[in-house]
Amino acid sequence: MEKTEWYLEYEIQYNRPGLLGDISSLLGMMAINIVTINGVENSHRGMLLLCKDEEQITRLKSILDTMDTIKVTKLRRPKLRDRLAVRHGRYIHSDVDDRKTFRFNREDLGLLVDFMAELFMKEGHKLVGIRGMPRVGKTESVVAASVCANKRWLFVSSTLLKQTVRNQLIDDEYSEDNLYIIDGIVSARRASEQHWQLVREIMRLPATKVIEHPDIFVQETEYKMEDFDYIIELRNNENEEITYETVEKPSMSMNDGFSMFDF
Repeated sequence: MEKTEWYLEYEIQYNRPGLLGDISSLLGMMAINIVTINGVENSHRGMLLLCKDEEQITRLKSILDTMDTIKVTKLRRPKLRDRLAVRHGRYIHSDVDDRKTFRFNREDLGLLVDFMAELFMKEGHKLVGIRGMPRVGKTESVVAASVCANKRWLFVSSTLLKQTVRNQLIDDEYSEDNLYIIDGIVSARRASEQHWQLVREIMRLPATKVIEHPDIFVQETEYKMEDFDYIIELRNNENEEITYETVEKPSMSMNDGFSMFDF
């Protein structure tokens, strides 16, 4: 019988010596394998487990519930967030009001890249928006995640190295396996109608698209925020406010303090 994977997370109530060893021994006696183990935020410990049938998990839960040294907080088939929590030792935080919005700080770039790489490896259409202030690492994170996901990335509009506004693609650049990166500000402020025709063509492809500054993008197009599958927010620190005041000025010149190349 093929083994199935489970995620166990518990909160330590009393951290006595040998606690982890006792739990590991219990799992061993029940023929449940530990794949990965790590501490996960604030006295929590997470484990990825392998077992033959669900009855083993039911028995494990009943035994763990009798232990006063720990409190089981999660015992389920692993989700993406569970796998990343075990891998990085912390959870990805989502917006309370909008569950498809995920928040990261600059110090979490490794976790962000890993999260996006997992999203990019899924087949089919995905529309991902990424918000953040200038030079926080948005584009670099998307490119790094593309490399991890073994995806070829294409800049449709960008200012990573120099301003890029493409009006056409060559034949081999149309592929479901490619990842298309669009800077909503560059496309909105500097693009021609030919560019917008290309953007609409790309949006119809069953491939992954990443839109930087999605709020500006939806202002200038027929697309809506509801069309996005995921929204990622990247900040220098958790108290930073993401604004577009400079972008929304009627005049965008080098004397404004920012130019288009800042984004």
